[in-house]
Amino acid sequence: MKPAKLLRLAAAALACVAAACTAADRRSDTAPYAWRNVTVGAGGFAPNIVFSRAELQLAYLRTDMGGAYRWDIRQQSWIPLQDGNPVSSYMGIESVAADPVDPDIVYLAAGMHIRGEAAILRSADRGETWTVAPVPFRMGGNEPGRGLGERLAIDPNRTATLFFGSRHDGLQRSDDNGRTWRKVDSFPHAGLGPPADRRSTHGGISFVLFDPASGRPGTGSRIVYAAVADPGEHHLFRSADGGRRWAPVPGGPGAEMLPVRADIDAEGRLYVACSTGIGPSDIADGSVWRLDPEGDRWTDITPDRSPASEGGYMGISVDRRRPGRVAVSSINRWQPGDTVWLSEDAGRSWTDLGSRSRRDVSLSPWLRWGEAEADFGHWTAGLAIDPFDSGVIAYTTGATIYRTDQADRPEGEMLWAPWVRGVEQTAVITLISPTAGAPVVSGFGDLAGFVHERLDASPPAMHLNPRLSNTNNLDYAGLRPEILVRSGSLHAEQPQGGASLGWSEDGGRTWQPLRVPPIRIGDAAPRRYDLRGDAPIDVSADGAVFVVATPVAMATRDRGSTWEAPRGLPPGARAIADKVDPALFYAIDFDAGRLLVSRDAARSFAPVPARGLPTDLSPARTGNREDQWPLRATPGRAGELWFNLGGRLFHCRDGARSFRAASGADIAIEKFGLGHAARGSDFPSLYAIAVKDRVRGVWRSDDGGASWVQINDDRHQWGLRFRAISGDPRRHGRVYIATDGRGLIYGDPEGASVTPDRR
Repeated sequence: MKPAKLLRLAAAALACVAAACTAADRRSDTAPYAWRNVTVGAGGFAPNIVFSRAELQLAYLRTDMGGAYRWDIRQQSWIPLQDGNPVSSYMGIESVAADPVDPDIVYLAAGMHIRGEAAILRSADRGETWTVAPVPFRMGGNEPGRGLGERLAIDPNRTATLFFGSRHDGLQRSDDNGRTWRKVDSFPHAGLGPPADRRSTHGGISFVLFDPASGRPGTGSRIVYAAVADPGEHHLFRSADGGRRWAPVPGGPGAEMLPVRADIDAEGRLYVACSTGIGPSDIADGSVWRLDPEGDRWTDITPDRSPASEGGYMGISVDRRRPGRVAVSSINRWQPGDTVWLSEDAGRSWTDLGSRSRRDVSLSPWLRWGEAEADFGHWTAGLAIDPFDSGVIAYTTGATIYRTDQADRPEGEMLWAPWVRGVEQTAVITLISPTAGAPVVSGFGDLAGFVHERLDASPPAMHLNPRLSNTNNLDYAGLRPEILVRSGSLHAEQPQGGASLGWSEDGGRTWQPLRVPPIRIGDAAPRRYDLRGDAPIDVSADGAVFVVATPVAMATRDRGSTWEAPRGLPPGARAIADKVDPALFYAIDFDAGRLLVSRDAARSFAPVPARGLPTDLSPARTGNREDQWPLRATPGRAGELWFNLGGRLFHCRDGARSFRAASGADIAIEKFGLGHAARGSDFPSLYAIAVKDRVRGVWRSDDGGASWVQINDDRHQWGLRFRAISGDPRRHGRVYIATDGRGLIYGDPEGASVTPDRR
């Protein structure tokens, strides 16, 4: 047995022992929970969809930070396949390959970015369980170029053989079902290695394709194509001996055109989509080519040759039932807009499907983005024709997946609908659970966020007016929970004149923009500091006062008509409101190591003793604008605070005058939230993302932090990618978790009554 294999077996044995010990340690401090997604309906970038060629109505979806999904025809839903995965980086899927012979086998190339772990995952039960083979070559499932592919390919004539086209380390090969990998030294492009700038990446090998007709089952395919999306004279290479020797394919697109995706039909014709960048947002131009195997004849079959058109091409798929039928999608075609073209004659002529398409977005009505109709979509990187049904075409966008079952209609209107039931792939930045109204209000990345009246139905619209890309913080008035405030990051084209703040008096159903006037700091000219999304806003218990944490905090008592700077606050301080007493606000002076309190509704602040706290408060300082704030006021109790100071929780009941240590040294709290108290308890339930007994997970305490139970389990890890957490102030046991990639999750104690309405 090889030493490397012995090491792998030993590591696996140690991992099993560690897992058993961890499970034994946790038996006495766990509480079984039922976990569900708050329904939005997709929401993030899904770089590609892959239909199985071995079974009817089986498909896989890969996302850039939310893992992979499988379409289950019996449930009529997408099934998330990596909720039990605890490795953050494995949630970014670089490529997916469904076995072309055995429908139960599927592979994932998993790795978020160059700094994260990478592995090839294999499942023999359609993604229910996985065998993980860590690899030394890095991936970029959430980096530029994530729409390329597919980089991972299975030889249909010898399915134990796989090739993977890496970004930085050339072509990799496995002949044992992905267990071990070796570099193909004969491939002409060895890879450029890690980029010098850690913020940049390489396209590397963009796709690998076997020609099924070039071999027989059991003997392997002779012809293999691999393309390179790095700068160079040659971009497409071919092997005629199963991948041992390689040579550039002569002719074809110019060196400026990078081959980004391709497909091969039953007659051996190769269709290649090209773009001038690796995408998804750096593409200025593109073209589409067909390579006929007889004599290596290239034909430029680009659908749109208008000089006024912009953008390139990426998604491409052949119809496996009708030779010569092929579809291709544009990308970054902002003018006149992205579309899908369909050809019935191998690319000699094309039909623009976008111009005859209508979208029914009733399943995800927010896709209208505040407009009367939903558009065709952007970042249209993935495209697939169902290999068993020529009428089915699906394409992916930066926000959803669209599908039509009418693609075989020669003319007339074509209806598309979101194909997203079960897909929740978003980065949720923040959330609140008010004491009345909707059970939860969210702040999302890219989608702004939603008021979730129902937890099982997509909201009718996102937060609008102002329409922001990200919502970074939310707050509600403790005595008037219908009053909400929010702040976030502007879109590049801001239609509200630069408002990044908003307020609502109807629970978030409608919003009004709020602008802080220019502020003078020192000798500098006055300017606005509320335009970058890093000025959180908080509201007093009665909803009368808004305080914005600009470098010099500003307060308004008349919905933004006039503003004043509270006295006594240091630069950059954030004031949070008591949830019961309208006059009380609290702030942290990190530099001086003290707490400040206002007892006159944020007109002035003064230091308080804060007995029981360490003198150094700097461990509570947040790292960026999207972090949960460490100081929280308890709903329904005046003067009651909870303070996360570097992982240790402190509790106060007298308006910040004195604190006691609430949690012990056995738990390190990263983020926490408050919820409805357990029956008979004098404390709100506490929910935390924390590490206890060397286990990182989701924890709950019903006794003020003295003891904790873990409420997630090995099947509910979600990559351990968490942004925020909150309990529900109206329902004991209910917790909401903002994940970074798997959407908004909520949990209830197992066996609790859960209805599909507001509660």
